Amino acid sequence: MKRASILVVLALLAGAGVLACGGGPPGESPVATPSSAATGAPITVVPGASEVPGSSAPGPVAAATPTPTVSPTPTNSAAPSPAAGLADVPIVPVVQFRSALENVLPADAATALAGTSSRFSGLLLVRAEAPAILAALGLAQAPRTSLTLVADAGALATALAANRGRLGFLRADAVGPAVRALAWRGSALFGVDRVASVAAWPLTARLPAAAHPFSPSRLWTVAAAGDIMLDRGVYRETILRGRGVDFPFGGGRAAITGHRCCTSFGWPIPLTRRLGNAGAVREIVAGADLAFANNEGPAPVNASYHTSGTVFTFDQRLLAGVDRAGFDWVSLANNHIGDAGSKGVLETIAALDRLGIRHGGAGRNATAARAPSIFAVGGVKVAVLGRDAIAARYWAGASKVGSAGLVRDQVVADIRAAKAAGADVVIVYPHWGVEYHATPTAGQRALAKAMIDAGADLIIGNHVHWAAAMEVYKGKPIWYGLGNFVFDQTWSEQTQQGLLLELTFSGKTLVQARIHPLEILDSSQPNLLDSAGGGTVVMDQVFGASKGLLPW
Repeated sequence: MKRASILVVLALLAGAGVLACGGGPPGESPVATPSSAATGAPITVVPGASEVPGSSAPGPVAAATPTPTVSPTPTNSAAPSPAAGLADVPIVPVVQFRSALENVLPADAATALAGTSSRFSGLLLVRAEAPAILAALGLAQAPRTSLTLVADAGALATALAANRGRLGFLRADAVGPAVRALAWRGSALFGVDRVASVAAWPLTARLPAAAHPFSPSRLWTVAAAGDIMLDRGVYRETILRGRGVDFPFGGGRAAITGHRCCTSFGWPIPLTRRLGNAGAVREIVAGADLAFANNEGPAPVNASYHTSGTVFTFDQRLLAGVDRAGFDWVSLANNHIGDAGSKGVLETIAALDRLGIRHGGAGRNATAARAPSIFAVGGVKVAVLGRDAIAARYWAGASKVGSAGLVRDQVVADIRAAKAAGADVVIVYPHWGVEYHATPTAGQRALAKAMIDAGADLIIGNHVHWAAAMEVYKGKPIWYGLGNFVFDQTWSEQTQQGLLLELTFSGKTLVQARIHPLEILDSSQPNLLDSAGGGTVVMDQVFGASKGLLPW
């Protein structure tokens, strides 16, 4: 856990809505989730097309398929000027944003260019950079059967969004969240496991130098998780079965191998297999500069173990697992925080304070509940606000203990106040939506846009217990629901899955948004799913529900 130096600031006003949650099965079947688009079509090769500029080996160049306009890829640094001298610039493999791929090898680039790859339908490069990048890849003289050239990084992101089977390469300072940067030969340039310096990065090309050269040391990261619930099945696994408080956060990698029928509700659930790499989930959380989650319930001094039902209380011993997993902040703004009464809210806050876990979204009154938590990290100030739209009965008042209600005028005022107090990045963690639905309501979408208009930079929602839709508004991402993280809802496939976000910033700018699909095993432990092991099942649900909401 990389604890940032923390400044705690109180917001100005008082707080006080929409919808309802629970931990048990819904009274209706889950909504069917549309499949995502196909992973790309073969690229049309135009015989006799112009060769890559500057190359001594002419060959056919694929014609770029016309594509819809998307937002240009933001950059980490100023664009190189035409008069700039040449430098060894780090080059990064990229794919479409929606991919669950993590790593590529030199052979992938070679076969993509040759049109013989089983993973990629072609290679995609920026025209002016193509000769130097092909040389860096050792492919300057290779046949170019499936090569597409585009004008700039924005056009490359557009082409990847429309033709999702392609592999691209970009200079590192041109990488933005509209593409997914991959590891190269096992080394990453973005994310929690990034190399420490450009010198440690294995792929560079001689290109015009940027005004502000890319440096991994200027990056900082956020890991964001969904709902953590430490009662019922999680208590059974950790305490009664003796697996220990760290077990829920020690997941590795897993695969979905099939499905079996059926739960008591008649729904099939996945068959799974562990693939090893224990601790991979903790490595992402603990490796991030800031790590957030929703703490879905109170941890009073005298907690009760519930074997069923939708009232939760957490044994305080289990909070040590949350701390050791690396979480820096948890939201208490949810529809279960009041399950042990006002005293339980205050005892939860005291327990978190003893462990040094920051928290937000609940307090002894509305002013305290609405206060943002301010973190200093990466040379910027980050404000985080927790808000609940579900359980108005638990909302705090002028002299009432409780949670911060998600009321439009109040949250807009609080975001503006955080910005005025010097926050460079504002992240809102709302508890909202309709349980067991991946598609946001019109009210959620309108509220999300109002928050971004007020100055929010990221919105990371929870409550629906499914991996839900994503939207981009004014270049700012909105995750409507990350689904379950540590939870025991084993009665459907969707409630056993969720998302872990790995976000990379350069200063105030989000430059990468990596989505990790998860499978919860043993009623308590999230594990990473890759694209081959069933991760596409989760991603298909997210992006099927995001139809029409995403330019990426």
